[in-house]
Amino acid sequence: MSNITSNIKSIRDIMRKDTGVDGDAQRISQMVWMLFMKIFADKEEEWEITIDNYESPIPEKLKWQNWAADEEGLTGDQLMDFVDNELFPVLKDLDITISPQANIIRSVFEDTYNYMKNGTLFRQVINTINKIDFNSSTDRHLFNDIYETILKELQSAGSSGEYYTPRAVTQFMVDMIDPQLGETILDPACGTGGFLTCSIDHIRKQVNTPQDRAILQNSIRGIEKKPLPHLLCTTNLMLHGFDLPAVRRDNLLSKPYSDWGAKDKVDVILTNPPFGGVEEDGTETNFPQKFRTKETADLFLALIIRLLKDGGRAAVVLPDGTLFGEGVKTRVKEELLDKCNLHTIVRLPNGVFNPYTSINTNLLFFEKGTPTKEIWYYEHPYPEGVKSYNKTKPINIAEFDTEKDWWENRETNPLAWKVTSEEIKAKNYNLDFKNPHQEIDTLAAPEVILERYRKTEAKISSIQDEIVKVLTEALQ
Repeated sequence: MSNITSNIKSIRDIMRKDTGVDGDAQRISQMVWMLFMKIFADKEEEWEITIDNYESPIPEKLKWQNWAADEEGLTGDQLMDFVDNELFPVLKDLDITISPQANIIRSVFEDTYNYMKNGTLFRQVINTINKIDFNSSTDRHLFNDIYETILKELQSAGSSGEYYTPRAVTQFMVDMIDPQLGETILDPACGTGGFLTCSIDHIRKQVNTPQDRAILQNSIRGIEKKPLPHLLCTTNLMLHGFDLPAVRRDNLLSKPYSDWGAKDKVDVILTNPPFGGVEEDGTETNFPQKFRTKETADLFLALIIRLLKDGGRAAVVLPDGTLFGEGVKTRVKEELLDKCNLHTIVRLPNGVFNPYTSINTNLLFFEKGTPTKEIWYYEHPYPEGVKSYNKTKPINIAEFDTEKDWWENRETNPLAWKVTSEEIKAKNYNLDFKNPHQEIDTLAAPEVILERYRKTEAKISSIQDEIVKVLTEALQ
């Protein structure tokens, strides 16, 4: 076990003793805001060297190194009084016009809380965090792996109906969209930042100069409505080397649809919008009448189409209900097929998001600018010997090798088939096309079906005779 792994385990064990921290979600939130402060302090050491005349937006007394770095420093009630009555009030109300860094700090702390009550335990946590050096590439790399585990734990901690995308699915979607250096990349419901960090790792192979690094830093954008995922995402991007993560606390659905103009449009959208959720009353009125609904996924899909540039590409996770749904769903799909080339739908098997939800999901890949003429479907199979996924055995990126091999040279096979736009329109934009090969493969021979029918008919007749007999005896 690495030192960092044991440090994180120690932090958890200490927090469990504190009566103020109630449950996993609070523990993770508490741990991450403290880690954010340490990461930010280590970043500032770097910025003082790399940025001319850098000035910290944090008042001197509130800097991590001036109240937390000394292991014999503030503790007990004195420490808790400082954190609750000085540190948090100032950071929550920082003047965001001072610097971009001030804006990040305020957005992180605006809806973040200190849950710990015991100042002695709090000091123990601080001293453990101080053992991690985020300016060390080794420590940062090791912590990145652990941070993935922390993010996964949030899945079981949450109860708000949000499901974080398995890493293998995220990786496959990014690989197929293939974002390039200089393209603007957006996740309008970014959660903890999985699509953004995966895109960063993908593009980083193209970064060779400081100018390239600056281009990458300015091209990644995320929006997250809820405070805890926003905090996790901001920290996640800083761990991936981003000085000023462009992750905004906001709900894109709350802005009028007609207000999104050319300057807001992006080259690439990768996202898993919340589905099954219902937006606040009045949110739907921001959209044209034909798109008005409280179903979050439908509103996001309409907005994604709007936000893509001509030639822009998107990969979106959507539930089966979007494919076969009617009403507003039909009108959103009509808009999608009219304005975009929906060239591929990957149908994921049941249980990809287990154990958090059993909802069947699909990956939609489309490009803005030309209407859809045909859609290729690919039915992702379970690996041999696997009947479902679970927490300990999730979907693996290697499983997508068959899709990747097929992607550039598409042919019909037992897992792949295509449907024309005429067939889709004839079904009133129902995109729920089942695998025709599977239906053929599983269809029994006519004589077998006939024999089954005769047996079933005989059984029904026997049951009817028994019912008549019982009723007759009862009447006598």
